Amino acid sequence: MAASQHVNVRIDLSKIRANATDVRRRIGAVVALIAVVKADAYGLGVDRVAPAIADLVDEFCVFNLQEAAEARLHETTGKSIITLFPAPPSLDAGDYRRHRVRPVVIHAEGAARLRDAAPLLCVDTGMQRFACPPGEVGAVLKPGHCRDAFTHATKLEAVQRLIEVAGGRGPRLHAAGTTLLDERRAHLDAVRPGLALYRGAVRVSTPLVEVREASGPAGYTGFTSPTGRHGVVLAGYAHGLRNGPCRVNGRPARVLEVGMQSAFVTCDRGDKAGDEVVLLGDGLTEDAVAADWNGPPQLALIQLAGSGVRTYVE
Repeated sequence: MAASQHVNVRIDLSKIRANATDVRRRIGAVVALIAVVKADAYGLGVDRVAPAIADLVDEFCVFNLQEAAEARLHETTGKSIITLFPAPPSLDAGDYRRHRVRPVVIHAEGAARLRDAAPLLCVDTGMQRFACPPGEVGAVLKPGHCRDAFTHATKLEAVQRLIEVAGGRGPRLHAAGTTLLDERRAHLDAVRPGLALYRGAVRVSTPLVEVREASGPAGYTGFTSPTGRHGVVLAGYAHGLRNGPCRVNGRPARVLEVGMQSAFVTCDRGDKAGDEVVLLGDGLTEDAVAADWNGPPQLALIQLAGSGVRTYVE
């Protein structure tokens, strides 16, 4: 996905710190806080986000070794890192230890091969994706190679299943991401929030380059603006934009039609070229955008955070 030079992505690092502090308050001092910074910190820039919260979290979580290595995550934060994707056979314990990264394993052979890198066992509690079947967990944990056993959970039933198959066997347990942060029974020994760290930290805006009175159906689709006027912005689906809500001069508006590198938005009397269109922020939340996009809030966040030129507020 390309970034438009006409879109400004403003990232508030102090808001991310405030979110991390709030998560710590909610889980208490005993439960470990593992900050998920995979996919370039959800598109916000791991090179800036991770150092900004390193003193507030216990560990970082990425998708695979490559993400951690490319970001020099341990060097810039001093924290250990866990991965979510199982270690491929081409990598050994030394590859992970070199970057202070702990690999994920899903079977006994991988746990034995990577034991010197303090691996984590991923347990399948219903996700049915790169994880160890519950019936094989005992065989993987018995040698004592794994320091953690975790699962991907959105419901308490999955948390309970993890406890049933891996609890009392020694490893630290964690299951809760953003979805289960409000469920104290899901906190276990650690939590892994992602979206909860980034909510409200991004403001995406772009100026109107044209404003017109409607003179009949417009655009590729022949849309009709409900206000009788429309404007054009230089952001399109090449930059991750979709039809949905926006704000023009502070009031609710709509992205009516999206082209490759431009889009139409509703305008009112008084709106003119150069006026600001907000695509995220100023009360327009990730959840509100995502609901209109028929997707999760993570989708709206990473698409819009990558749509333009980043600037940071510290």
